[in-house]
Amino acid sequence: MPELLHLEDLEMRPNFDFTPYRRSTVGFDRLFNLLEAGAREEDGYPPFDIQRIDDDNFRVTIAVAGFKPEDIEIVAHQNLLSVTGKRADDADKGEYLHRGIAARAFERRFQLADFIEVGNANFEHGLLSIELTRVVPEAMKPRRIEIFGAASNNKRLGEEKEKAAEPA
Repeated sequence: MPELLHLEDLEMRPNFDFTPYRRSTVGFDRLFNLLEAGAREEDGYPPFDIQRIDDDNFRVTIAVAGFKPEDIEIVAHQNLLSVTGKRADDADKGEYLHRGIAARAFERRFQLADFIEVGNANFEHGLLSIELTRVVPEAMKPRRIEIFGAASNNKRLGEEKEKAAEPA
């Protein structure tokens, strides 16, 4: 006899697996945890995708069918991206026999890692796409450090003695 599965035994899991990104990144665990937590929100409205274009570029795409660009507000503040939508009243456009396209207001928040900047937003075919770019300041970028050893120190000392011995 097969085992019965109870609803409380089911765990909500995001549709996207961040495991490959966790293996190749260090220090972004908090970002992935927040993204996964956002994907597990009970409401789930409106649905969204997070796409990694390359190492430093990402795209958040939110399905906003029924909304116009002027109904949506995008705010980036510090490490938080907030997308809010509120449809204008369309009560004078007739009586609906069935309303399957959601018309309720929404707010989606995305926690961003340090140095992630929000770029352009594009609205096309009921999808809102927001470009994100990681811009690491020059001071934070890796730089090559020259290694000096005993042999190189002796060479430099010899060069300094030669310069000192030369007539001015």
